[in-house]
Amino acid sequence: MVLGAGGKMGPTLARMLRRAADLIGDGRRVTAVSRFGSSDTEARLNDAGVETFKCDLLDRDAVARLPDAANVIFMAGQKFGTSGSPATTWAMNVIVPAIAAERYPHARLVAFSTGNVYGLTPIAGGGSRETDTLAPVGDYAQSCVGRERVLEHYSASGGTRIAMLRLNYAADLRYGVLTDIALAVWRGQPVSLTMGHVNVIWQRDANARAIECLPLASSPPFVVNITGPVILSVRELAERFGQIFGKPPGFVGHEAPDALIASTGKATEIFGEPETSVDSMIAWTADWIREGRPLLGKPTHFAARDGAF
Repeated sequence: MVLGAGGKMGPTLARMLRRAADLIGDGRRVTAVSRFGSSDTEARLNDAGVETFKCDLLDRDAVARLPDAANVIFMAGQKFGTSGSPATTWAMNVIVPAIAAERYPHARLVAFSTGNVYGLTPIAGGGSRETDTLAPVGDYAQSCVGRERVLEHYSASGGTRIAMLRLNYAADLRYGVLTDIALAVWRGQPVSLTMGHVNVIWQRDANARAIECLPLASSPPFVVNITGPVILSVRELAERFGQIFGKPPGFVGHEAPDALIASTGKATEIFGEPETSVDSMIAWTADWIREGRPLLGKPTHFAARDGAF
């Protein structure tokens, strides 16, 4: 079961699970739960063989009526819009995971978290590690620490097996840091350097990591950073896109000695490196932008250093 399956990553993850289940061939169900604001998203999942359930995850009674599941991937949450409605963000990021943990105490539960829980870290240090002290900045990041603490509570009190993925910047052709940078260069807009370095991971690879974490779920929770292993310079990424487009990029601001970056040493030791290279992501994204293909219209706001989203 995928809870919160209607967002940017959920539909592709649910379809990946369906394909994997079909290869196993034991008749297991793959279910996706969301409010499904887009009927097209729900229809595509149904066409792929994924069962869908419309549900407000803040409604305990509605969640209680969902089917049982031995494996749950929790993707629900709110980031953008936090500045205008912080209470909603706290409800989505803290109350909803509590409801999910209460409903599925005996499942293996993989929960998406975020690298924002760490705060900014020196670039020279190679990125935040899972053992670092958390230093969240702003309501969004603080509420994500709240999500982790709530899940830790249910794991400690009830033995629920949990894996928490601290994700930094999954990228898809339709959205992501690379798309934001490429689009700015293509349109002749300046690229912000205030967050001068980033990690990115291809969405398919991030989804695969989430599925691979199911057997690693444990009590106390297993925690791992999920992102690309290379710390990338925003300036250099913009220059790469500029070379491809034949349009020299413009910049605003200056690089700082720290950034929201993560170390992937633990993930690499367990899973190996992601399959998709940075060069491939850059080339694919450039072609997509140049051809005017559809975008989600959801900027990442990766340059924000104040935790306001």
